[in-house]
Amino acid sequence: MMGKIKFSPLGKRSFIVSFLLGTLLLFAFWITRAEFLIIFGFYYVVIAAVTNLLITLYELMEYLSDVSEKKRNGNSVLLLLLNIPITFLYLTLFFNFC
Repeated sequence: MMGKIKFSPLGKRSFIVSFLLGTLLLFAFWITRAEFLIIFGFYYVVIAAVTNLLITLYELMEYLSDVSEKKRNGNSVLLLLLNIPITFLYLTLFFNFC
């Protein structure tokens, strides 16, 4: 029987915050059409990409060096990498519907 998938707290929190803020920004722009949200969103994507990259590298280093928590850190790397296709999906939606 399969157990619950475990993630490191840092990786899980980073994914959730990035996902929710990106979604909030996209919906806020669609609702308001405020141009400053485009600029803010661009800077958000850049900052979130750098932050998530650093956290992903940290989680990967932990995964490769810590035998006892391998599964948790490895799952977090995969979770954080999921942000990449989500970002491209949101950018595609933005450019197609704006």
